[in-house]
Amino acid sequence: MNGIISALLMTLIAGSATGIGGALVLFKKKISSNFLAGALGLSAGVMIFISLAELYPEAQAEIMTSTSGKFAETWVLVAFFIGMGIITLIDFLIPEYENPHEAPGLTLEARTPAVGMLEQTGNEKALHRLGLMSALAIAIHNFPEGIATFIGALNNPEVGAGITFAIAIHNIPEGIAVAIPIYYATRSKGKALIYATLSGFSEVIGALLCLAVTATFGIELSGGGVIFPLILSAVAGIMIYISLDELLPTAEKYGKHHIAIAGVVAGMAIMAVSLLLM
Repeated sequence: MNGIISALLMTLIAGSATGIGGALVLFKKKISSNFLAGALGLSAGVMIFISLAELYPEAQAEIMTSTSGKFAETWVLVAFFIGMGIITLIDFLIPEYENPHEAPGLTLEARTPAVGMLEQTGNEKALHRLGLMSALAIAIHNFPEGIATFIGALNNPEVGAGITFAIAIHNIPEGIAVAIPIYYATRSKGKALIYATLSGFSEVIGALLCLAVTATFGIELSGGGVIFPLILSAVAGIMIYISLDELLPTAEKYGKHHIAIAGVVAGMAIMAVSLLLM
């Protein structure tokens, strides 16, 4: 039970980071683009290394202890790409103009899409709708991320801490994407911050849903059985996709190429050292 509570707490910490993004853009005049690019690269490095050096090998080892079937490792590989497919489908269903991973401006004075829409149309209701739809898109997108954080933390607290950190950094630009249009539509920093924060809580809902489904069907989430390694592999696929499709492109938009890549290398090195010391 303590492991489940700790995993849920890590998921809550990761999800609430959207509120940090909202607070940064609302209450700080300027956010360093190079800093954010490096942080996003660091997040991607952590996710990629954990997925390929820890989660996927663990899934293969687990499946071989649970079954000696000829195609056991093949199913782990299939699950990996199913995880990628799930997050790809979610991205496909979200309209591009509402996609939270299209990097917005880093300051309220910047020429953001929200500013342009308000100047062109003067329609604050449409702008408010954009903010709400961005929040909804992020909430839907965060479901599998919440599951990934929860499963990783439940399987290995040290790995879970790395995933929590990576997802939290990844959620900061999402909070910015929600806060800016809500602020320009309502001129209320409080409302913008609330919406930005709430958009990340779907990660906890995703974790709770995962817990409820697995408990209903008697699936063991901390090792053993055939289903667990498949879930672990799917989580690795989800995190690899997030890194390649969201974190790295966003980091490139925010800062210089070499800063983003340096962040990736640093993230990998930090996780490599931490896993050696475990």
